[in-house]
Amino acid sequence: MASKPVSDFAVMDFSSLQRFVDGQVLLVDKPLEWTSFDVVNKLRWALRNALGVKKFKVGHAGTLDPLATGVLVICTGRATKAIEGLQSDAKSYTATIRLGAQTPCLDAELPVEKWVDAGHIDRAAVEAAALQQTGPIAQMPPLYSAKKIKGQKAYAVARKGGDIELKPALIEITRFAVTSVEPRTVDGRHAVVDVTAEIDCSKGTYIRAIARDLGEALGVGAYLTGLRRTASGVYKIDQCAPLEDLLKQVASIPA
Repeated sequence: MASKPVSDFAVMDFSSLQRFVDGQVLLVDKPLEWTSFDVVNKLRWALRNALGVKKFKVGHAGTLDPLATGVLVICTGRATKAIEGLQSDAKSYTATIRLGAQTPCLDAELPVEKWVDAGHIDRAAVEAAALQQTGPIAQMPPLYSAKKIKGQKAYAVARKGGDIELKPALIEITRFAVTSVEPRTVDGRHAVVDVTAEIDCSKGTYIRAIARDLGEALGVGAYLTGLRRTASGVYKIDQCAPLEDLLKQVASIPA
């Protein structure tokens, strides 16, 4: 039997605990430094307590890195069968990229390992490089990613200093709009450029890899300093609620 479409399930309905069992979609504004699984585990624990059960199905439809915030789609109960379809939805992001510096993980989780003077980079150059990345492209995943390499996740191999043979994946960037370009000096000696952009893309796209590729196209390197998912399929950031608010609402539902 085919699974029910996600449109058949409630969204953010706290009228009864049975709604969670029948299946519904929760929209969380993921907190900074939380993993997507942290959010799932916290909600699962709260729902198990409220329902008085030992096991309860809760899952997310698209991972966000710990240093990213924004739209995290959570499915409960019977709605977990819709996760695979939701994961294939297009995503939208607001990204902040620093040109002129590189980190091993392509974001701010690890310290900068290389600086390159980016003082000559202007907005026109950034927009031209962004345009080159728009459309269908073969994107090489980051070394520090969850891609499986011989049964191990790439980031686990990378942290041990092992050899990693990643393969490019076909993705599509449908919009890469540069909204600001700000030259800066870091520590009084490193000339960098901070770029803010709005990006619409297909599933499986690594925004950290977009930052890397933008820096390579401009010859100065780059890494992602901030990321906020603003949409996942039909679900938008203004529909989302902080995790703590959702936990309080779950706790307040009469048994």
